[in-house]
Amino acid sequence: MSSKEMIIKFIDGNREGSFAHSCRQRRHEEFTRRFPDLASMRVLDLGGTADTWRTSTLRPLGVTLVNIAPQVRIEPWMTFARADACSGGFGQYDLVFSNSLMEHLGGHARRQQFADVVQQSAPSWWIQTPYRYFPIEPHWFFPCFQFLPFKMRLEICRRWDIGHIGAHPNIRDAAEAVSSTELISATEMRAYFFTSEIWFERLAGLPKSLVAIKAFLSGA
Repeated sequence: MSSKEMIIKFIDGNREGSFAHSCRQRRHEEFTRRFPDLASMRVLDLGGTADTWRTSTLRPLGVTLVNIAPQVRIEPWMTFARADACSGGFGQYDLVFSNSLMEHLGGHARRQQFADVVQQSAPSWWIQTPYRYFPIEPHWFFPCFQFLPFKMRLEICRRWDIGHIGAHPNIRDAAEAVSSTELISATEMRAYFFTSEIWFERLAGLPKSLVAIKAFLSGA
């Protein structure tokens, strides 16, 4: 197996036994611990997919998925709205869930709109986003990618085909991928969700991602 194949196996979240899959499992365990009443909750998932809930060990009463990308194989207990997560107007729920969406919204104003939608839609939420200061950028799986000048990130994106983004040889496509991925800090997360606990998901003692949690119904 080549070095590239080993790295891809390492970061493939759908492959059991991989590093990414183990991280995902630990995060899911924390999520279900925080929301033990999930089976009786109506969930609004902003930016999510049906697979997230189909493979969950604990199924909510119902899930509404909001995504700009169409979804296939929707289960009977799921509904889908093809919409911008920042637009709001999705109704009232028990819990808002979002995984790795905030860093793709496009700047502070859009992130604030998103945070407002979350807090207006439910009394509880679980909002996860990668941490800006973790040394490995999670979309490209490239060391300190997020701190490099835009030109360097652009050239890496055009050639580096490891990670979730993949290589984009066309410069316009690369520019879109780089400029639409903006990791945020814990200070920013606290400002957007000032009534929340900010939980740090850690790897080797280092914060890997941030989760804004308000578990009103579970009494946490």
